[in-house]
Amino acid sequence: LIVQLKPEQKANREEILQYMDGKIAKWWMPDDVQFVDAIPHTATGKILKTALRDQFKDYQFPTAAA
Repeated sequence: LIVQLKPEQKANREEILQYMDGKIAKWWMPDDVQFVDAIPHTATGKILKTALRDQFKDYQFPTAAA
């Protein structure tokens, strides 16, 4: 899960996952939560997924085997 918090808000991984617990199916629960300063958007306001893929191309989940 990629999260952009509003400037006045604070949250951590555990708080986000705890909030989602019981509200969504277990198999929908994200494996991890990453916080970003800004989510890239296209000119029409859609999320620019290619930029996010580039930003997280070397990311490995904390539970991934080394």
